[in-house]
Amino acid sequence: MFSRINKKIIIVAVAAVSLASCSEYQKALKSEDMGKKYAMADSLYDSGKYRKSLKLWEQIVPSYRGKPQAERIMFLYADAHFQVEDYYLAGYQFDRFVSAYPDSEKTEEAQYKAALSYAELSPNYQLDQSETQKGLDQLQQFIAAYPESEYTEDASERIKELSIKMQKKSYEIAKGWHKIMEYPTAISALDDFISDYPGSPFREAAFFYKLDSQYQYGSKSINVLVRPRLEEALEMYETLTRYFPEGEYRAQADEIKLDIEKILENYS
Repeated sequence: MFSRINKKIIIVAVAAVSLASCSEYQKALKSEDMGKKYAMADSLYDSGKYRKSLKLWEQIVPSYRGKPQAERIMFLYADAHFQVEDYYLAGYQFDRFVSAYPDSEKTEEAQYKAALSYAELSPNYQLDQSETQKGLDQLQQFIAAYPESEYTEDASERIKELSIKMQKKSYEIAKGWHKIMEYPTAISALDDFISDYPGSPFREAAFFYKLDSQYQYGSKSINVLVRPRLEEALEMYETLTRYFPEGEYRAQADEIKLDIEKILENYS
């Protein structure tokens, strides 16, 4: 019984505090006192209530432009957007901060979070990759500006992630030509991919589908063109197996080679 009473008292007390807190927040929102708004926004931000703090920062920012407190307010305003994952506005506001306060002790962090915001906007590889490219550019600029930063390692990892996404997009487009049996276009697109991304994790697959495209193209050609095109496919096989002697596509490549050799025997 005593335990139940204690629990009820605690619940009532918590509810009372919560209501009082909400009441104070509503008063601050409606108040004309910018100092009061500032204190409430600061308190909410510090306690992790970023969405509530944002509503107050939005009211505060115009009133403090050009004042000593503006630097801190603009950073917290940008960071509150970042914390609630509103990356469009976070990137924009951090960029504004960096432009307005290039010598601030917070500029490095702001520039990093701006870059990270654009990286977070990167969509699925199947969609337009403009935001991915912007994130890459921003992260690379950050590393160039702050090579010894505590954020450099993380920025480098994000660059790798975004680069692989860009590569996957390019690879899938090139491979798509193979899928719809547009073999000459596939060969050209895969060749460009291999040239553009020498260290890509999709490199072996690109070599294989280039080989298969040439094989399909050659074997379906008119008689006079079968031999030269299949001989070119054999050269592609040699390149693939030289770079990836025990690769994922070795068995399939070997089968293609055997079939090419059988076809060429008929053209001796």
